Amino acid sequence: MNARDIGLFAIAIAVNSIGQFLLKAGANDLGKSAPSSLWAALLGIATTPTLVAGLFFYGCGSIAYILLLSRVDLSVAGPATALAYVTSVAIGYFAFRETISAAQAVGLGAIVLGVILVVTQR
Repeated sequence: MNARDIGLFAIAIAVNSIGQFLLKAGANDLGKSAPSSLWAALLGIATTPTLVAGLFFYGCGSIAYILLLSRVDLSVAGPATALAYVTSVAIGYFAFRETISAAQAVGLGAIVLGVILVVTQR
């Protein structure tokens, strides 16, 4: 991957991560509701601004990923997007005060190492 591809990859991961943060925050805003129907659930989602914003950012992340796929092999882009898992855990830890177990930390390290191996072997 060249510098432009890495930049596009970083944008895709960042926008996806913002979307994940907003979806979690929106889900917290929505609360632990038990909607009476699918339509009630969809209405609740559609009227929660944070969820709508999260979906927007997810859509933008998908567009960036499609652009990345037009430039990079799927065998590189696919595994490299696993870094979104790492950002998800970091967001959960810092923004939502979720705990990270030792096993999770080891798993995240394995993901990062795997991405480095996949990306640098091209």
